[in-house]
Amino acid sequence: MNPEDIKYHKEHTWVRISGKKAVVGITDYAQESLGDIVYIDLPEIDSTVEANTEMAEIESTKSTSSVIAPVSGTIVEVNEKLIDAPEIINEEPYTKGWIAVIEMDNPSEVSELMDVDDYEAYISEESK
Repeated sequence: MNPEDIKYHKEHTWVRISGKKAVVGITDYAQESLGDIVYIDLPEIDSTVEANTEMAEIESTKSTSSVIAPVSGTIVEVNEKLIDAPEIINEEPYTKGWIAVIEMDNPSEVSELMDVDDYEAYISEESK
């Protein structure tokens, strides 16, 4: 079940907004598709990211996959627990498995993301 209080990007990342800050992670659908996550290359603090570009990389037992930034801004925090325990993303992708916090340059970018109903329709189309 996908949470309703967050927005979704077509590249299977999610964002939870609090003021100008956006907490970012990958969706349950993404972690399930990846399989067992064994490593994550976290973004650097104070680095800038552009919406729709790679902000991190995840390695699983199946493949390596890019984590696409859903919004543009500056990385102000990363989830360092994932360095030693990347499997947290598999276990709790929407809570403890968050990847980074972005201070948004342009909060209006959030309006381009999907809500839960749109995202669920999108993944059901994609999995056909």
